[in-house]
Amino acid sequence: YIQMCADEGGELVVDGRGFSLQGHEEGFFIGPTFFDHVKPNFRSYQEEIFGPVLQMVRADSFEEALRLPSEHQYGNGVAIFTRNGHAAREFAHQVNVGMVGINVPIPVPVAYHTFGGWKRSGFGDINQHGPEGVRFWTKVKTITQRWPDGSPTGENAFVIPTMG
Repeated sequence: YIQMCADEGGELVVDGRGFSLQGHEEGFFIGPTFFDHVKPNFRSYQEEIFGPVLQMVRADSFEEALRLPSEHQYGNGVAIFTRNGHAAREFAHQVNVGMVGINVPIPVPVAYHTFGGWKRSGFGDINQHGPEGVRFWTKVKTITQRWPDGSPTGENAFVIPTMG
């Protein structure tokens, strides 16, 4: 995919192919890879490539920046870089993807946030990691209690309170 995007005309800013991990030189690793000026007609854009490969598509307008990820068949995550707070809020509210980064290159910077996409990027009924992942493995128990005031007569001990 890295070579494909380069062949399609993506500007390879950081090439992670040649990465070697000390002590595991015979392993198969890819280092951080970054493409700029990727176009929506590139096959590398139309398919879903996960990190450490990042592709930047530049939009000429807010509407285009909103439309491109919203119409894409995958909806994992997108980031917007702007100094305009109103544009950032509108983008986050309107874009049709599972994760949105505002002025951060990855939408989920830490493991305790949920991680999961929409559309063809999603799998299962819940997100991975974070509270959603914990809830998947948790058995919920709901306990409703009322403790009478402890009067010796037990008066009103078993009366269900209602809004009067």
